[in-house]
Amino acid sequence: MSKLTFHWFLPTNGGDGRQVVGGGHGVAAGASGRPASVPYLGQIARSAEQLGFEAALTPTGAWCEDAWISTAMLSSLSERLKFLVAFRPGLTAPFLAAQMAGSFQNLSGGRLLLNVVTGGESHEQRMFGDFLDKDGRYERCDEFLTIVRRLWAGETVTYEGKHLSVEDATLSQIPDPLPEIYFGGSSPAAGDVAAKHADVYLTWGEPPEAVAEKVAWVRGLAAEQGRELRFGIRLHTIARDTSEAAWAEADRLLAGIDEEQIAQVQAGLKKSESEGQRRMLALNQGSKDGLEIYPNLWAGVGLVRGGAGTAMVGSHAEVADLVEKYAEVGISEFVLSGYPHLEESYAFGEGVLPELARRGRWEHPAPVAGTASVPFGAAPRAKAAS
Repeated sequence: MSKLTFHWFLPTNGGDGRQVVGGGHGVAAGASGRPASVPYLGQIARSAEQLGFEAALTPTGAWCEDAWISTAMLSSLSERLKFLVAFRPGLTAPFLAAQMAGSFQNLSGGRLLLNVVTGGESHEQRMFGDFLDKDGRYERCDEFLTIVRRLWAGETVTYEGKHLSVEDATLSQIPDPLPEIYFGGSSPAAGDVAAKHADVYLTWGEPPEAVAEKVAWVRGLAAEQGRELRFGIRLHTIARDTSEAAWAEADRLLAGIDEEQIAQVQAGLKKSESEGQRRMLALNQGSKDGLEIYPNLWAGVGLVRGGAGTAMVGSHAEVADLVEKYAEVGISEFVLSGYPHLEESYAFGEGVLPELARRGRWEHPAPVAGTASVPFGAAPRAKAAS
């Protein structure tokens, strides 16, 4: 039985809070109670590391702090945690991106992963000076990753493409090890780029049957390229000692979202060119009703948040069951988050991860000698009298 990998999230997209922080995909970030400061994000990073998460995703876009700068500042506050840095390939020259990745990897001790985000919103891309349409962005992304991969291989690269060109490019800062590339997208163009270049294909949290279809689709495209990929999923989580307590928390979050906010955000998200975003909107239908779209899978977050819009909700055992459902259809990596991110990292890390460890599905990447996992909410076992 293969082990699963879990990553957390750094809320540089408007900050964090005890309610859902909305926005994204061209929609302005909503209000938050905890700004995305280095001290607070550092707390989250250190907690994620201690709990056994492998890496932390840092998002990209006009509504976010820059992911490269943010994670570079945070890397010295942790020791083992890797950073899954999201970035848009059209906004950085391929040689510079390859050099930045080499510097980050070598100076951090090999703690860089890359989430390549092609960009689904033309109006937002134009803010950055990028005027290609969606198909053009995927063409350019293919060229970008082709150049970067060759530079990382130590080649002297001369390349003339439709969108990007380099001449006699030689990289001195070869990253060691090479950072793995995470890539998502639900359109045919996204599947083709993922099949050629990705190490891990990421999908947002649809029901397991829909995820299985995506996995089979991309796996088939990769096989045509003579490649094998791993598969990951991006979800929120609300895990508690009991199912009732978890759903009460989901209800509390939902009560904090008003109808006017839903209408405004949904109108903005419907302008998105992202096929994945369209699929997220179809799950929640812009309504507070019928949000449990699969047992223990809740679509409430997507009412006001662009991108990942679903959460695993339930007792620690129920959430572990759903994790295993996704594992059955080919998912091996889970990129998770929750509101607030600090507290929810402990709820999942001290509740669900020990449950998965008992099932043989997870092990701490750097366990502390002489300690044992205690289920979330349980009292530590008393020491024997001496």
